[in-house]
Amino acid sequence: MTEPATDPATTQTKGTPPMLIVQLALKHGMNLVNDELAPQTFSLNGPSLRVVAGQPFVWGGLFLFGLSALVWLVVLSRASLSFAYPFAALTYVLILLFDQFVLDETVPPLRWAGVAFIGVGIFLVSQTQHT
Repeated sequence: MTEPATDPATTQTKGTPPMLIVQLALKHGMNLVNDELAPQTFSLNGPSLRVVAGQPFVWGGLFLFGLSALVWLVVLSRASLSFAYPFAALTYVLILLFDQFVLDETVPPLRWAGVAFIGVGIFLVSQTQHT
């Protein structure tokens, strides 16, 4: 009996880019919300929620979050959960890179070290069968 044919490269990366875009859209939207609320920052009150409700980047991020859930269902239909789920951690790696190089936020060395361990873990998981 043969195993169903799946493309490991496709399975490994399907969930990651959408979640990266979701997080970036939500972060940018919330930065804009805080800019509009300045000198205050976002909190769970009426004025803050009104500003969030009017922020297109937040709505776009939430929409993409829903789409990424659908992509995740496709991934789960093609690979075991114990194989697929660690690849979701690639989002941490990509977010850290975008945080440093796109959003110009400081990333401390200890955080870089933690993400390096995540990378090693994902590499080890990728060396196993995924069905």
